[in-house]
Amino acid sequence: MEPKTKYIEHELVVLLKEQSNDAFNYLYDHYSGALFTIINQIVPDKDTSGDVLQEVFVNIWKKINTYDSAKGRLFTWMLNIARNAAIDKIRSKGYRDNQRNQPIIGSESVGMEMSSNPVVNDVGLKKVLTTLNEEYRRLIDLSYFQGFTHEEIAKMLGIPLGTVKTRIRTAISQLRTMIR
Repeated sequence: MEPKTKYIEHELVVLLKEQSNDAFNYLYDHYSGALFTIINQIVPDKDTSGDVLQEVFVNIWKKINTYDSAKGRLFTWMLNIARNAAIDKIRSKGYRDNQRNQPIIGSESVGMEMSSNPVVNDVGLKKVLTTLNEEYRRLIDLSYFQGFTHEEIAKMLGIPLGTVKTRIRTAISQLRTMIR
């Protein structure tokens, strides 16, 4: 039997929960590029990003039974797994130690590119993000694309933690209404 070339989300989830290899291959083929883009925005090293992507798909395979369609779409659930894994990676002691051993030459320009112009074309968010107020767009960039914690953002921008949380929540709410 030939694997299907297209699944509707509910059908894909059911097959994934039944541990279907064809469904998992489909999932990887159709979503790995977008997830890699998100991971690579947080973890700038492509090799490390690839390793994180593999870990993400292993987690998806293991945790698919925890996915609840009532709480959101499958892609959003996978995106959160990928984002959290990337943030965990850059916060890990091993990664930080490895970064300390890297040459400093050119590292300043990489950080500036990341913060001033996130590359989100591949997941279709760039146009939506540009409609956000600049302060909200910056907070979303720092939190979701660069992996800073709310506490780190508050210190970095010199604003109260509660204000950071409220503005990020408002920005996410605005994004939800724009996307739906």
